[in-house]
Amino acid sequence: MKTATHGQQEKACDSMSDSPLSRLRNVGISAHIDSGKTTLTERILYYAGRIHKIQEVRGEGATMDHMDLEKERGITITSAATTVPWNDSQINIIDTPGHVDFTVEVERSLRVLDGAIMVLCGVAGVQSQSITVDRQMKRYGVPRISFINKLDRQGADPVNAIKGLEEKLGLTTIQLQLPIGVGADLEGIIDLITMKAAYFDGDKGEKVRWEDIPDAMREEAESARMGMLDALSLYDDELLEMLLEEKPVPEELIHSIIRRGTLANEITPVLMGSAYKNKGVQLLLDAMIRYLPSPLDREIFALDLANDEAETVLDTNHEAPLVALAFKLVDETFGQLTYMRIYQGRIQRGNKYINARIGKPHRFGRILRMHADDREEVESASAGDIVAIVGLDCVSGDTYCGESVRYTMESMHVMDPVISLAVKPQKTADRDKLAKALNRFAKEDPTFHVSSDAETGDTLISGMGELHLDVYCERIRREYKCELEVGRPRVSYRESPSQTIEYNYKHKKQTGGAGQYAHIAGKLEPLPEGHEEHYEFESKVFGGRIPTEYIPSVDKGFQSVLAKGPLAGYEIIGVKMILEDGSHHAVDSSDMAFQICARDAFKETFLKSKPVLLEPVMKVQVETPSEFQGNIIGDLSSRRGIVESTEISGPLTTVTSLVPLAQMFGYATEVRSMSQGKATFTMEFDKYQRVPKVVQDEIIEAAKKKK
Repeated sequence: MKTATHGQQEKACDSMSDSPLSRLRNVGISAHIDSGKTTLTERILYYAGRIHKIQEVRGEGATMDHMDLEKERGITITSAATTVPWNDSQINIIDTPGHVDFTVEVERSLRVLDGAIMVLCGVAGVQSQSITVDRQMKRYGVPRISFINKLDRQGADPVNAIKGLEEKLGLTTIQLQLPIGVGADLEGIIDLITMKAAYFDGDKGEKVRWEDIPDAMREEAESARMGMLDALSLYDDELLEMLLEEKPVPEELIHSIIRRGTLANEITPVLMGSAYKNKGVQLLLDAMIRYLPSPLDREIFALDLANDEAETVLDTNHEAPLVALAFKLVDETFGQLTYMRIYQGRIQRGNKYINARIGKPHRFGRILRMHADDREEVESASAGDIVAIVGLDCVSGDTYCGESVRYTMESMHVMDPVISLAVKPQKTADRDKLAKALNRFAKEDPTFHVSSDAETGDTLISGMGELHLDVYCERIRREYKCELEVGRPRVSYRESPSQTIEYNYKHKKQTGGAGQYAHIAGKLEPLPEGHEEHYEFESKVFGGRIPTEYIPSVDKGFQSVLAKGPLAGYEIIGVKMILEDGSHHAVDSSDMAFQICARDAFKETFLKSKPVLLEPVMKVQVETPSEFQGNIIGDLSSRRGIVESTEISGPLTTVTSLVPLAQMFGYATEVRSMSQGKATFTMEFDKYQRVPKVVQDEIIEAAKKKK
């Protein structure tokens, strides 16, 4: 593999123009928190000539962590986009957060990207957020390369990391490299395709030096290469024949099989190194170009609103009508910044394009290529590009089209919030500032919800975890100069039926003049646990017993009461309403009559279904020195937690458990005190499950006292 030096890439960057689509890569870098994604991205920017000085996450802050809060906390909070050149190709990169509280940033990035790099910590291997990222990549069918990072750390074990990819994520891995030493002995990387050893010289590892494989590792490298070829032979008959006949295998054939298998999501190439120690990053960049898809390699569908939402394959031709997806919004001083992926056609500054959701044209003013918080203004952008538009009034997930088509793209998956806080300004004069901030953040982040408590009048903010809401509270204080009073965290419980109950309800009202009449009958059923949809409606009415135009009214009436259940005022989920029969009146029946009838029927029937409270249960993963393992497990059990597994890796033990969110408030302080500050933990939403009867009675009693 030929790899450009830092100086060569710097020249390429200065003259970079739009690459042909076959040489364009849209790539996301995703991983569990603290696996080294942002450090890896920083090296990529340096070797590609985008920056001239490497900055570290801990310290002055990496280039892509441009918010003050990101630099202070040493974590990525928002995804950041940039564009770099590499070997006559162009890579659009999005660096995403690793903390589960900001998982929507990963979700919306993977929704529009063509390929991804999954980064693993060489010591910890596959961790809880790695599993979430894997699920997101599979949801959008995004091909990926896995990069095992941090092989310079004590206890690093690439074999264990690869085993985790196969056993925990169900991936078929193809190991393409071997490290020359691990931990403090990490010297370089062996490429199993070229059977050469790469060393990284210079102050920042910018010069790649190729040598023969060290004699001490020759046998291991040959064995690993044969394992790689055997695995690849399952995907190519020509390679299988060469191996059987013991013929030499051309490098280009190996590359083409790996690329084909990666694009088909059949295999995951595994590379390795240490971004912090500047080893292996250039080889990863080469692999991005070789194996990950260009926009030409992926078949993308849109729904044609003018043709009954028929699926239509999009064309990357620049001359085709525009189809572009707005996937991220950022409110700024001079207007909204809308991040957009162009799938078909071209956008030109000053032209008008139609928002397919509302059917109205919007003029595109300034078009920007983003580099973290820096920007470069361009006149136009074409299919395959990721750019930002200034001043559009739209929402996340909107599709923009040329005048001759009306297509819409499927939007991203968004998880429901699981935790709430009551907030109010310390000064009455700051109410407008708070309202403005909450409006902005709710528009930017689909997992951040704002509501008001009808009983107390409190403003509630809801999100994915304590850190998520803490960051927004801090941003309100800093960006809007609004000091807050913050209440105790509240768990977002849910109410759900536990039994199937039949209903037969008649709504009849006569007060002079036209009356109201509606009659419905059917069943209320609990949906299976873990069902994706929270509510389903099915009509089995036939023979005109209820006129067709009133069926949606019944559905609407049922849905109108889901927001607040009768047990403790929480949202109702896990319910299927089946409409089987009913009757109507030629004069007195109406849309409103059937809505009222359905609403009252639901309230009455739901109470008969022995409803239960459900609570969010979190997957908690604690990494601790083994000497504190007993204390950690004992404490998790006392929090109504169920320990799923314990894994020992050198001096560390990883404890994975399921714990109700209600028991996890303040855990960060507790876990530090139990482990002399040496344990770390991550937490992500796993599922809703039934609350124990004693706890349910306490929650209901507390809700009654608030009224």
